[in-house]
Amino acid sequence: MAKVLMITGDFVEDYENMVPFQGLMAMGHQVDAVCPEKKSGETISTAIHDFEGDQTYTEKPGHKFELNASFEDVNVADYDALYLPGGRAPEYLRLNAKVIEIIQYFANSNKPIASICHGPQLLTAAGVLKGKKVSAYPACQPEVEMAGAEYIDLPMDGAITDGQLVTAPAWPAHPAMLMQFVALF
Repeated sequence: MAKVLMITGDFVEDYENMVPFQGLMAMGHQVDAVCPEKKSGETISTAIHDFEGDQTYTEKPGHKFELNASFEDVNVADYDALYLPGGRAPEYLRLNAKVIEIIQYFANSNKPIASICHGPQLLTAAGVLKGKKVSAYPACQPEVEMAGAEYIDLPMDGAITDGQLVTAPAWPAHPAMLMQFVALF
């Protein structure tokens, strides 16, 4: 079974954080959820994003999510794959140099990476998308294209794999994204 690193943070999208975390563990994989400046046992706040007919998603308070590993203890060589959830967390996590180094390590090592919704903001900041076919939440299309990737407009329940990278537009894509992601293990 694979050992998966999940980088998350405050106001990550609740479903995109919890469902893959639990789903991958239910399949027998180990998932270490970490957040910069936080330790195992500490919590992050999540947000629930929903599609209710407005011009963009709505946001509601989510749950407290307990981290099960410490960011400062991460040894990237110990992991087989990387998962990057979306929500608002990627907009500030991409400012953390260590987060960027970790993402670059996985990309340069050709290890599987899955990212959903606004998670590709982390991939654009890490400079690892050039020449890739990438999906993301539609509002991220300009960033994806500026990073040299081809933005793929998928239905909200779709996902796309390009090499070792799996991306999807939003939490309704969990079944497709997780199926494609674990196939890379």
